[in-house]
Amino acid sequence: MKKIGFIDYYLDEWHANNYPEWIRSATGGQMQVAYAYGMKDAEGGLSNEEWCRKHQVERMNTIEDVVRESDYLIILSPDHPERHEELARLALESGKPTYIDKTFAPSREAAIRLFELANAHDTPMYSSSALRFATEYAKLETEGIRVISSWGPGAFENYSIHQIEPIVSMMGTDAKRVMFIGTDAAPALLIDFGDGRQATVHHLGDPCPFMMAVNYENGSCKILKPESDFFKLFIQDLVAFFETGKVSVPHSQTLAVITIIEYGMIAASRPFQWIELP
Repeated sequence: MKKIGFIDYYLDEWHANNYPEWIRSATGGQMQVAYAYGMKDAEGGLSNEEWCRKHQVERMNTIEDVVRESDYLIILSPDHPERHEELARLALESGKPTYIDKTFAPSREAAIRLFELANAHDTPMYSSSALRFATEYAKLETEGIRVISSWGPGAFENYSIHQIEPIVSMMGTDAKRVMFIGTDAAPALLIDFGDGRQATVHHLGDPCPFMMAVNYENGSCKILKPESDFFKLFIQDLVAFFETGKVSVPHSQTLAVITIIEYGMIAASRPFQWIELP
């Protein structure tokens, strides 16, 4: 059995609560979350000790202990990407396959530092939104896409990645500029790829499902609403990464996604003005 180590800001959060069973089921128990470290206890939730007892995982006192004992590593803290550099440093220096949960980094510069650290130590590493693995998105014909209009729930700060990552996977990494076109109640971002190619991201409230309309240069349109089990598909990709060390998500795409999110936040403070991307 291969042992996976969790490194988290606090362990009682949705991803950490679900990944262990999903990984166990996907591998028939051949991979299991065996060790976990949380920097602090969840506020209003289970303590790290209680979480480990509930999930039958050995709580470790330091990140060093998790990295040393584990075959594979998962850096969590999905809603606190500002903690990722601190939580991931030893893992990325270890040479062991490491997954860093969404959102990968709080800024383009932080993302570059994480990639450079992993590369310097030959550590296989990637990050992704689970939405990119939805069958409806993954099997879409991307040749000739001109415009995408994407909808979804959640706040821009921590949920825009679920719309922006599929857009980048379909339209490429060469976004030129962004403009905030939404409101406080319904944030929206316009992404310009040049040559008339554009995408819009809309956050329309928590009841809103993830979906998008895709327009092609021949005038056709496809409506996509992910109904496949994209978390199951993501876990299958994660397991394959641990087994092979091969990354399915290009680092260039992850960097483009983080750049769009960072500059989208800047654009939100300057509505209806173009913000050039680096």
